[in-house]
Amino acid sequence: MSDKDPLAQAIGLEGFATKTSGIGGVLKARVSDFRVDEISSSIKLDNKGRFTVAKVTLTNWETNRFCTNLARELKIPRNRIFFAGTKDKRAVTSQLFVIDAPEKKVTDLVIPDVLIQVLGRTHQKIGLGNHKGNRFTIVVRGCSNPDGSPMSEKDALGEIEIIKNEMAQNIGPDLFPNWIGPQRFGSGRPVTAEVGKYVVTEHWKEAVMAYLSMPGFNESPEVAAFRENIRTNGPNAEALIDMPKWLGFERNMLEHIVKYPEDWVGSFKKLPTNLQLMTVHAIQSVIFNKSLNGRIKAGLPISLPIAGDLVGRIDEKGQLNANSCVIIEQRTLPRITRNCQLGRLTPTGPLPGSIVKTCQGEAGKIEMAAIEEMNLQDISWNVEAVSRLSSKGTRRALVTGYSEFSIDTVPIGSDDTMGEKWKAGPGENSRWHPEGACIRFRFTLSSGSYATTLLREFMQCPLSQI
Repeated sequence: MSDKDPLAQAIGLEGFATKTSGIGGVLKARVSDFRVDEISSSIKLDNKGRFTVAKVTLTNWETNRFCTNLARELKIPRNRIFFAGTKDKRAVTSQLFVIDAPEKKVTDLVIPDVLIQVLGRTHQKIGLGNHKGNRFTIVVRGCSNPDGSPMSEKDALGEIEIIKNEMAQNIGPDLFPNWIGPQRFGSGRPVTAEVGKYVVTEHWKEAVMAYLSMPGFNESPEVAAFRENIRTNGPNAEALIDMPKWLGFERNMLEHIVKYPEDWVGSFKKLPTNLQLMTVHAIQSVIFNKSLNGRIKAGLPISLPIAGDLVGRIDEKGQLNANSCVIIEQRTLPRITRNCQLGRLTPTGPLPGSIVKTCQGEAGKIEMAAIEEMNLQDISWNVEAVSRLSSKGTRRALVTGYSEFSIDTVPIGSDDTMGEKWKAGPGENSRWHPEGACIRFRFTLSSGSYATTLLREFMQCPLSQI
């Protein structure tokens, strides 16, 4: 399937942990089909605290765009809003926000499809990754056999059990490949990695042009026309007149470059700071995914080490301590293998940078091949024009765990309650059927893991369905 899936190829998300067929199906046919509840780290409340703490439930909101709107409503800079994780857009998500604004102003806010429950005040900020994990409740609709016919509930439930058992045999109980999911790269438009490649090589014009004009796979005609105009005519004032109003980031970038025609760095910096950082993280993530896929294709283990691997400790929250990574030698391999089997240690893959290096031996060759495929083997990862985007690099566990896993069935929904993807029906090279079984998954993941990549192992369908 991956040879027919340009999105999967673009972000390196190819290959599977098993040699099974999967259940196909579609995620997010309804917004309510995808529920994320953040398991927050504890925050000490203090009535004299500077910040307001709120539990925020978003329905069909992208996290960054919500923060932009929240800042506008509160009349504060966006960098005074803090949260632990960027969640899926087409979903119902619940998480903590720490906001540098008076409690009453936050309490009085009314924003469509947003529920804000103020919990009190605190002196603490939170940042990306400062949560224990997420609890997911997700419905896969329209399960389908490989030939496109609808899959029954019995067959879907049976296939899931087969995949779960085979994953356990191949990599270990309750483990799956720690792929970096498609939301890291832009839903339907893997633009962040493309921009990131230009950022780390300091090709700023190309970075801005990519963000403005790179086509998506399923964008609306209005958005597609805007991007084509930029590709054809370059950034111009006329494009500002007809551009869709919801392209707020693009508008800010375009207005800047129209006003200051040569200031490409300034235009790029109109993106929110965390989104600027995400472009660098995204290109690192492509390299990680390609390295992981290369290792699977080569038949190398991903949950157990080989000589030359960089192996690191796993903490009590299931997180890798990247600073603990050491190269494994042949003489220490048996002891390290035992500790990996016990869940204390894990083999890792690269999120490359100026300091963190690749593995040695066979695994190192695979990692370098992924870096060379992106033509980034000779860069320093030091971004002079915007120094905070420089990266020392880090390592990421090749596998991660899931817990509290359960499945059951739900009724097939009526078309009038479904989103546009469902109403359009199965397209070419898709794998779902409107009469197929609907399976509800429940599970918990540690922070930094992706529900979509776990479900991908069970669905084995094009990424456009995820």
